[in-house]
Amino acid sequence: MSEPNTELKNIIEAALLVAGQPLTIEKLLTMFPAESAPTREEIRAVLEMLEEEYAERVVELKQIDRSWRFQTRDKYASWITRLAEERPVRYSRALLETLAIVAYRQPVTRGDIENIRGVSVSTDIIKTLLGREWIRQVGVRNVPGRPALYGTTREFLEHFNLKNLEELPPLSALRDLDVISNELNLRLDLEQGEGSHAAEATAADGESHESLEQEPEPIMSEARTAERE
Repeated sequence: MSEPNTELKNIIEAALLVAGQPLTIEKLLTMFPAESAPTREEIRAVLEMLEEEYAERVVELKQIDRSWRFQTRDKYASWITRLAEERPVRYSRALLETLAIVAYRQPVTRGDIENIRGVSVSTDIIKTLLGREWIRQVGVRNVPGRPALYGTTREFLEHFNLKNLEELPPLSALRDLDVISNELNLRLDLEQGEGSHAAEATAADGESHESLEQEPEPIMSEARTAERE
């Protein structure tokens, strides 16, 4: 395969820098007239070249599922997040436990989640995860009642800076939710006793306001000053 021409490389690099979201090869192809469009192989060659060129820079080209984006490296995230003008959202331990179960056991029903956690799952938690587009309904289980089956989304991969689900840390390496959260690049500031299942069992509906508490949002290291979703 011949080396991509400089102009094609410049066009793709510029598009990735200003897009504000990950771009697929199919999306990149829409920039070009049909009669002069590059091949998928040529675009992939450009992406590989850009990955190499940015390998030692503060900004890297990161693949997310079948998409690519430029982002700042993790080591600079603590400085970049200080540019955000709005105070990010804080998420409860109950919500993060629910998200972790979906990520590792998908597809799962709400009943599956409750069996694993040992407590009921607040409707507000499911609504919050669906609203953030971190999970989605992927089907129904063929049992009486036909409960919804949930799985993670590409937005989940984007937010937690994962190329694919295989980049999730192995379960054998995880001891508790705090470790999971650290592996997913989350910062937690949970109240004392929030992790008590006994306390949750006596106030199951209390999870509804936990999922909406104000707390630092998971860091997403990007080459922009605020998350664009």
